[in-house]
Amino acid sequence: MTSKVRQTDLARLYRAKSGRILAYLVAQCGDIQLAEDALQDAFIKATTDWSVGTLPDTPEAWLITTAKRNLVDVWRQQQRHQTLQQQFAIDSLDSATSDEAQQEIPDERLKLIFTCCHPALNRAAQVALTLKTLCGLNPREIARAYLVSETAMQQRLVRAKQKIRAAGIAYAVPSGEDLPTRLASVLAVIYLIYNESHTAFEGQTLSRTDLANEALRLAHLVCQLLPHPEANGLLALMTLHQARQQARQSAKGAYVPLAEQDRQQWDQTQIAKGRTRLIGALSQGNPGPYQLEAAISAVHCEADSWHTTDWHQIVRLYQRLYELVPSPVVKLNELVAAAQIVPVNDILKQLVQLESALEDYQPFHAARADLSARAGQPEQARRDYQNAIRLSRNQVEKAYLQLKLTQL
Repeated sequence: MTSKVRQTDLARLYRAKSGRILAYLVAQCGDIQLAEDALQDAFIKATTDWSVGTLPDTPEAWLITTAKRNLVDVWRQQQRHQTLQQQFAIDSLDSATSDEAQQEIPDERLKLIFTCCHPALNRAAQVALTLKTLCGLNPREIARAYLVSETAMQQRLVRAKQKIRAAGIAYAVPSGEDLPTRLASVLAVIYLIYNESHTAFEGQTLSRTDLANEALRLAHLVCQLLPHPEANGLLALMTLHQARQQARQSAKGAYVPLAEQDRQQWDQTQIAKGRTRLIGALSQGNPGPYQLEAAISAVHCEADSWHTTDWHQIVRLYQRLYELVPSPVVKLNELVAAAQIVPVNDILKQLVQLESALEDYQPFHAARADLSARAGQPEQARRDYQNAIRLSRNQVEKAYLQLKLTQL
């Protein structure tokens, strides 16, 4: 036994360990809600016992044992509704010794990630459930991050868990031909979490560090448990983005575009880590979209300045990416890069073809505004800046666009 635990220590322990413990419990009972209740009761008991007594030598093992006993108690209360599988699980749990420290607890988090990101759930539910179960965020924290009420977030989580139960979604890692599709869904959820931190959808700041950290933590977890090239590509991409995070805002909080960033502020250690991970992923000879995006980011990171950037290579990478993901957003990014090496008027003519598809996409209007200004077309630039401002819900971003508008 060691000294008494503080509330902050318990909160830190919950954030660090709850995902793994919960995944293990779900593996035992097959029900996320039941496992969450058992774990929550275990932490409540820990709050009481550890504040008046002493901290166990192995708090994680103590929590697992206590939560498992809670599960057994609940199942016994529901004895008449037990299935044979549940009865078997009860017998297994009940026979477990209390000396959990001597046992290797299997890491079941990958199963939980695939369950939370199952295609049967909509994307909003996938994100919320992943943050709740794997990251240990409570509904209030998730609601605050996604700018909805806590009640609405609670309801979203309940509906997601009901959907999993009703649809009989397996708590398992898919295999064979199902794996690429399901992994793509998992990675998309993680990248969505990161993107909503990297450029906050609404609010007064450009970034929400907590979400970025959780996305990086999830990506590390997936890479650790399933070292797929695209998982490593995504982690490399986010690491390279994060390396430039400090330079994205001025000391006064204003947005600083990539072209104007002070590259001395870029984190070279993170850039090296991202590049190393990317090289490892690409060496497997199966470059997917995340690896290509990471490669584009790596080219930016290698340049000493905006003007010395290897734009030809970036354009080629975007063209390769467009072959895999033929979306208007990818084409827009390719054209914006190409505008550094071909006449701007040629690019503006090609952008017209994307207008209908990207009518409500703020970066399209911001990019065309910049190119129109460079081409000496202030009226078109003015209209596009006004549209970009209208479509942006980030106050820092709006302020930057407004400044560009007034400078025409």
